[in-house]
Amino acid sequence: MFGVPIAAITVESILESFRADLAGAIPRVISGLLFLVIAYLGIKIATAVLRSVIGQVYGGQALIADLFVLIVVVFLWFGAGLTFLSILGLGAIAASLGTAAGFIALGVSYALSNMIADTVAGVYLLRDPDFNPGDTVTTESVTGTVESIGLRKSRLRLDSGELVVLANRNVESRWTWQSSPE
Repeated sequence: MFGVPIAAITVESILESFRADLAGAIPRVISGLLFLVIAYLGIKIATAVLRSVIGQVYGGQALIADLFVLIVVVFLWFGAGLTFLSILGLGAIAASLGTAAGFIALGVSYALSNMIADTVAGVYLLRDPDFNPGDTVTTESVTGTVESIGLRKSRLRLDSGELVVLANRNVESRWTWQSSPE
């Protein structure tokens, strides 16, 4: 006899506790959604301004501007996501995610260090007024005409017609300008 009323009281108390928690969470969810809308608009505006400024600095090199904008947008959205979790009352989870993301980023940056070095060197080569498609340059033990410059690799056409693809970190550190064909 005592089991039925106790079970009923337990179920009722659990449902009442759930309703109270749900009612308390609604303002946080609404605040979080409002934050996401404002964050979306802010990131869109920041992206447009950043793209404009970087576009003016790097001129016609959209590849560099797109790379910088992408990196900034990823960081902004990650920060917005962590802030959203904090608004919802999940600050401990946000802190844990932020810490874990830091360690993951450290590992990824170490694993991709050569790719990052190529990309940074590629930015320098793309900005260098003395290293352009059509120029004849010597790098490492190769002399050829620059065919194209990418963020990670540069392509040189040798006098024999052979196309040589070199990592930008190797080109940027050891190239010399020979001449420009007329």
